[in-house]
Amino acid sequence: MIAALKNLLKFIKKEMDNITLYALNTNLIEKGDDLAEIVLQVLHDKNLSLHDKDVIVLAETPTATAQGRFVNLDDITPSDEALNLAAKYQLEPRMAEVILQQSDKIYGGVSHALLCEKNGFLTENAGVDQSNAPEGYVVLSPTNDYINKIKMSLEKQTGKKIGLIVTDSRTMPLKRGVTGVATHVSGMEAIHDERGKLDLYGRELKMTYRAIADDLAAAAQLLIGESSELVPAVLIRGAPIVLTEKMQHDPKMPADECVYMQALKL
Repeated sequence: MIAALKNLLKFIKKEMDNITLYALNTNLIEKGDDLAEIVLQVLHDKNLSLHDKDVIVLAETPTATAQGRFVNLDDITPSDEALNLAAKYQLEPRMAEVILQQSDKIYGGVSHALLCEKNGFLTENAGVDQSNAPEGYVVLSPTNDYINKIKMSLEKQTGKKIGLIVTDSRTMPLKRGVTGVATHVSGMEAIHDERGKLDLYGRELKMTYRAIADDLAAAAQLLIGESSELVPAVLIRGAPIVLTEKMQHDPKMPADECVYMQALKL
């Protein structure tokens, strides 16, 4: 048993030792830009090329910008509900209205931020973002179809099978600061089922799923940054991913299994 565990740890260490991240710096991304072409050009300029099982991580706001997922706040008329939320949480009323339109449910908030449910996930402001958006505009999340098209374009032009992740900054409960999380995943498993494996003392794991896409998104976020870095994409090579066109495990967790959602009912 001990020998098997040591061999497993050596294998994991070998896998992790080979992971490499490359920042893909670009000019400012604008509406209509072809992100696949931009990524391939930057790789060429850096004397890099895509390999099978590489992962491209894209920052959410420039990806949404390229897709044209803007809302002009001048076109928005706040509802009474939006006005109430804006007053309670110090939000721009038109911003509050866009968040309402993008949310499936709003649980509450703090100054300048609402806790929303959208597409089965909890997220701040339903993915509506003013950071790095043109003056007077907000940016919405990119769509899954658009993300899949970028991945397919990269694969078609290179002949390689890859994974693609879109990352955005999120907060953790009762922790200051933001970290990268995977908001969209294409071409790879987002999570790995660790149940049935043994821990260091031979105990069988009963509940553990490994959030591979989130781990990679957080790593890439170190290079992408949060302000004016102009790094909208990162190449990750050597990550222990599983390629797939249809995920075996849905990253969404049922609300009745989530400790945070259950606590909200108290």
